[in-house]
Amino acid sequence: MRIELATPADLSTLLAFREEAAAWISRTGSDQWSRPYPPERLLATIENHMVFMVRDGDATAATITLSPEAEEGLWTPDELREPSIFVTKLTTARTHAGADLGGRLLDWAGDRAFRQGAHWLRLDAWTTNEPLQRYYLRHGFQHVRTVLEGGAVNGGPRVSGWLAQRRTEPTRDHGFEDRTEQAHSR
Repeated sequence: MRIELATPADLSTLLAFREEAAAWISRTGSDQWSRPYPPERLLATIENHMVFMVRDGDATAATITLSPEAEEGLWTPDELREPSIFVTKLTTARTHAGADLGGRLLDWAGDRAFRQGAHWLRLDAWTTNEPLQRYYLRHGFQHVRTVLEGGAVNGGPRVSGWLAQRRTEPTRDHGFEDRTEQAHSR
């Protein structure tokens, strides 16, 4: 399997991929990702070279978005002064579920963040999705806190405020062929 930067041509694939993930999450009883994601926001992250695709032959096996910027209102000013990379939209195709592809992708992201000088790989998860929270804890993340106030709509409750982090470190055994550096240097 190989990791590549997403391109604007991947937009429809990524939107369909998210719909597939949302349908699966819904079957587990969670309302996470129940609202459609704005295509223009996704396209902006693709154009800013923050979205990565895991390809297995011609199939999209997984995706992850890595950003140097945190979502507003989650992390303290002191935490934001620490060099960090923020993980969002980690998704594995149902066809590739059960092989810990997401865990390997988190290792790849931690290695990439380490090489970029970040000390932390950070994320926020759905506050009511306890299986997802346990998944991240199993993969070396430590729960920092849960932010419940200051949601996007009228300052109401925040739905994705379970914060976790793990130290970055070099990891060469994630098992992916990393094509992201070659594409970005062109």
